[in-house]
Amino acid sequence: MNDAAFSTQKLHPDLLKNLSSLGYTEMTPIQALSLPHILAGKDIIAQGKTGSGKTAAFALGLLERLEVKQFRVQSLVLCPTRELADQVAKEIRRLARTIHNIKVLTLCGGMPFGPQVGSLEHGAHIIVGTPGRVEEHLRKGKLVLNNLTTLVLDEADRMLDMGFQPSLDAIVEQIPAKRQTLLFSATYPDQIQSIAKRIMVEPVMAQVESTHDKSTIQQHFFKVSDNAERMTALRLLLLKYRPESSVVFCNTKREAQEVADELVGYGFSAQALHGDLEQRERDQALVRFSNKSVSILVATDVAARGLDIEALDAVINYHLARDTEIHIHRIGRTGRAGSKGIACSLFSDKEHYKVSLLEDYLDQLIIGEPLPPAHFLERSTFSSSMETLQIDGGKKQKIRPGDILGALTGEDGIPGTAVGKINIFDNWAFVAVSRDVYKLALQKLGQGKLKGRSFRVRLIRS
Repeated sequence: MNDAAFSTQKLHPDLLKNLSSLGYTEMTPIQALSLPHILAGKDIIAQGKTGSGKTAAFALGLLERLEVKQFRVQSLVLCPTRELADQVAKEIRRLARTIHNIKVLTLCGGMPFGPQVGSLEHGAHIIVGTPGRVEEHLRKGKLVLNNLTTLVLDEADRMLDMGFQPSLDAIVEQIPAKRQTLLFSATYPDQIQSIAKRIMVEPVMAQVESTHDKSTIQQHFFKVSDNAERMTALRLLLLKYRPESSVVFCNTKREAQEVADELVGYGFSAQALHGDLEQRERDQALVRFSNKSVSILVATDVAARGLDIEALDAVINYHLARDTEIHIHRIGRTGRAGSKGIACSLFSDKEHYKVSLLEDYLDQLIIGEPLPPAHFLERSTFSSSMETLQIDGGKKQKIRPGDILGALTGEDGIPGTAVGKINIFDNWAFVAVSRDVYKLALQKLGQGKLKGRSFRVRLIRS
């Protein structure tokens, strides 16, 4: 018998019959790794991207455990966007075709609240929703989760990116501690690890491909003669590799600002990050870089401390770091999560002392490679994929991520997939939206209301 066949799992005959009628015979890698543990009632952290079959993995677990005769909410699936929630609910209904009278209800922001209350009064077995709206129903006493046996966090990394951590915490506080928790995430940043520690019990890791391999960083060294050639070298490297996100390290605040300004002058999407920036400017720089509205951050080592950016495509040392430890720390920021990263370092004859220290440390001879040919300078510069909108209202005005997401994706709004990171500060908030819909997004937020009030909204650019 095939080890990867669904029939090897302890599933109800009706579920197996339906799976084969849908043409599901063999499990995908994420299903084979996670389903046995899910059916055994264990908490799971599963790493899998959209399209890996993760929805069927947790859906089968929910359906196997469900007691249809008990007409109460037994499972809650939280998703970052309405589109994903609708997709998940549809898949659960498809897999549950052979179980009669099962009710799956979606609760998402951007949709009228009243009809959802009406649907809840009629009862449901499984709720699929976005954190902001589910929390609102809980807060208003419209949703009762005392009988919950399973909590699923789908695309947990994206929910955290969109600022839903407080809503998740509030929801977890109101559900039974004795439950099964299933967490699915494409990446595994520190924030996911810390939420897992707080809300899960001895979770089993199910990773399709190890993402904690020895970092796959390719190091390149390039010899330059003077500062004019240094800038040309930087442009050549950026135009050749075209990294979606990169940090250029400089040794002084002044140099970081000058390099950033010069790159912007050449048409690059760049932003400086150094100690002379005011707090608001620093917040803006970090927000715009982490939400992919700026593709190049030109930073000093001190300013880049605590920079929590997942998987940088490239790190470029405009000058070599003052010591080897800092060099290793700089380049260690690229090639994370199993992706390939490149580290490029520019050096001149004057830096031979730093080069020899690095050679000792790396136990290799450093010979400057030839720079990319000059014709790369004729290539067009590349822009970032997102734009950032700033809302002049934040935590103190009681604005939550769900309010912003709902206002953007409501009637005639933009798709949830076009919404990126949401960052909320005390008196202002930032939301990233895809470049191609930013005008509609501006209009939706500018003309609509958040918490019953109008707030000033504007596009943030360097």
